[in-house]
Amino acid sequence: MRAVVQRVTEASVTVDGRVTGAIGVGLLALVSVEDADSEQDSQYIAEKIAGLRIFNDGDGKFNLSVEDVGGAVLVVSQFTLHGDCRRGRRPSFTAAARPEHAIPLYESVVCMLRARGLEVATGEFAAHMLVRLINDGPVTILLDSKKVF
Repeated sequence: MRAVVQRVTEASVTVDGRVTGAIGVGLLALVSVEDADSEQDSQYIAEKIAGLRIFNDGDGKFNLSVEDVGGAVLVVSQFTLHGDCRRGRRPSFTAAARPEHAIPLYESVVCMLRARGLEVATGEFAAHMLVRLINDGPVTILLDSKKVF
């Protein structure tokens, strides 16, 4: 499972002209599920998102998590994070999980974040989404449950 996590001052997702999720200060997490992923991968990603110390403390150092600052998380499914561009010019998405496998693991990440007491908003799985954000910093972190990077 992969995630691109961005520290934001605000973020929202719109589908067909309606806002499906919006947050103020917090994290935007773009999440992709791979065929080989399991519940353990969901747990790893959820714990990393909740615990990432990428918010400034009183000294301006990255010592606080989204939980520490009372922020929210906007979780958006994005299978293109598993796009393989090593050959040719068009990405291959064969490593990305099919919806029947991906949806339960994506929803598991959302449930685990909510279980930690975080406010969590979401996009709409497999929909064409417009994602708006104001990246704070900018701060962008890449996560991979297989620890590829």
